[in-house]
Amino acid sequence: MITVVGAGTGSPLPEDVADGAALVVGGRRHLDAVRLPEGARTVVLGALAPALDTVAEYVAEGRPVTVLASGDPGFFGIVRALAERFGSERLDVRPGVSSVAAAFARAGLPWDDAVVASAHGRDLRTAVHLCRAYPKVAVLTGPGAGPAELGAALRDDGRVFVVASALGSAEERVERVTPAEAAVRDWGTAVSVVLCLDRARALGPVRAVAGPRPGPGGWALDEDAFAHRDSMITKFEVRALALARLGPRPGDLVWDVGAGSGSVAVECARLGAAVTAVERTPDGVGRVRANAAAHGVDVRVVHGAAPGVLSGLGEDPDAVFVGGGGRELPAIVAECARRARRVVVVAVAALDRVPAAREALLGAGLECDGVLLQSSRLAPLPGDVTRLAATNPVFLLWGVRPHSRIEGVAP
Repeated sequence: MITVVGAGTGSPLPEDVADGAALVVGGRRHLDAVRLPEGARTVVLGALAPALDTVAEYVAEGRPVTVLASGDPGFFGIVRALAERFGSERLDVRPGVSSVAAAFARAGLPWDDAVVASAHGRDLRTAVHLCRAYPKVAVLTGPGAGPAELGAALRDDGRVFVVASALGSAEERVERVTPAEAAVRDWGTAVSVVLCLDRARALGPVRAVAGPRPGPGGWALDEDAFAHRDSMITKFEVRALALARLGPRPGDLVWDVGAGSGSVAVECARLGAAVTAVERTPDGVGRVRANAAAHGVDVRVVHGAAPGVLSGLGEDPDAVFVGGGGRELPAIVAECARRARRVVVVAVAALDRVPAAREALLGAGLECDGVLLQSSRLAPLPGDVTRLAATNPVFLLWGVRPHSRIEGVAP
């Protein structure tokens, strides 16, 4: 049996926790905090693979092993690696209070509706996009992925940070700062976790299921679910296939270029992506914001004309929907295709513009495909009978970056 004991935040390890073990594995501070059995071998955790190999030697001989960890070792901790290597049936896990639970406790907030992201040893972009898309996110930090870097990426998104450092120690510090304030400070190495909060929605509704808000019960919503001008909106049939090809998911960044009513932007945000909508008309900007607010999602709206405005949008998107463009369409598609990490989807009503849009996708090295969507909707006639009313046909093109096919969820 491998006994895995977590040193909970503010709760020291019992001195006798390793009694009876032939091998004790843990960080230096954890090993120093317990009474080591006479003759027991110790391994200071650094590189994980050699430590697991040593554990395997003792397990093969049937000798007891104790592993000391921080917080809840089953929460972004060593339990995963041990279970994968030795099987969960060999583990006796005794969790402590995790840093995330402690941070929310210090902030006086429930966290059954929070999203938790680890930026420790990972690309920060996923955590950034989750912070933009959700009102309550806990980010486990790491070198190069701390409050300063997170603040620099989120300084314009109206959030507040709760930065928890050295939780459970005499040096514990919990501070509320804006992202801009976090971005210009040197936080050192003691930060445990950063809570990124939308103050207006930090409490959230009471729910029976833990975790972030559940995905939408439906998508490709009817046009009347959005404010729009003169039917200038991506019809739900087109939107359904566009969303299927975009594949928006939590941790993604999606651009909606030529957003119009923002229907595609809002639907991507409802599916958990961080979304930037680009719209050139002032009244369109207002409609996108109103539609996002009506559906309870965050959409960053940029007022400007593509392709010129795209250079100021910051990091490259995972997916892009292009729903407008006129004569500038080839240049817009080419710039979006150059920057998209995964896919670009283009809706085109005018037949004459299809070849140029397709060439722009192919010219950027994307694998291109498309369809002409023609649909007819049921419409009532006098006498309690029904006819088919044809909608305007729309070409939908998509270009996929090679080797970027969707597999599973965001890292």
